[in-house]
Amino acid sequence: MKAMIFAAGLGTRLKPLTDHMPKALVPVNGRPMLEHVILKLKQSGFNELVINIHHFGEQIIDFLEANQNFGLTIHISDEREQLLDTGGGIKKAAPFFQGNEPFLIHNVDILSDTDLKALYESHLHSGNDATLLASKRTTARYLLFDKQAYLRGWVNKDTRQTKPEGFEYDATKYQEYAFSGIHVISPSLFRYMDERWKGKFPIMDFYLQTCGEARIGGCLTEELHLIDIGKPETLEKAASFLAELDQE
Repeated sequence: MKAMIFAAGLGTRLKPLTDHMPKALVPVNGRPMLEHVILKLKQSGFNELVINIHHFGEQIIDFLEANQNFGLTIHISDEREQLLDTGGGIKKAAPFFQGNEPFLIHNVDILSDTDLKALYESHLHSGNDATLLASKRTTARYLLFDKQAYLRGWVNKDTRQTKPEGFEYDATKYQEYAFSGIHVISPSLFRYMDERWKGKFPIMDFYLQTCGEARIGGCLTEELHLIDIGKPETLEKAASFLAELDQE
């Protein structure tokens, strides 16, 4: 099974820690956050990974080499010349995902108790081009799914802004769920990344612009224990969060 880890971010929310290291190598409970994600993927059965790099990218390469790639096949998608955001990063890595086999995408700064293998297998049986793990976590910004769990739009509850352009929010028609930063993509999705989508772009903008054509589904869960360790206040809570996961 294949997966991609987004590790190219600048980590500006974690300054000054990221003044001299990439966000992916910021330690959480004594181990870099990248190591936590790699080991979770390995334990879930993923044996071939793509990791994109940008900010202090050579440190990530050195870290992987020092750990013999954790016994996995690991490819580097090098964005040191230009940071491509999540959508551009996936498109650049497309050559690693040729064929029909889906691949899982995981943000490097997300820790959760989700069963990644079960999510992957759910996607396999769904017929979706992409499946987004989403939960009832409280936030201001929600993905909106129809009754069949297909993505239809997005809303910011504070500003009432909606996407895609012209989308009309109706609380009676849609289910509100928060995106987890974890999703599974089939190579069939790449056919929608035409000339409109080049260079740097966010994957969520792509999903919202193409959900009328592509099958963008949701793996919707009422309970998901998740923490975004990409900001100082949650980085401090990460050790106790990991201890809770170990007890489950």
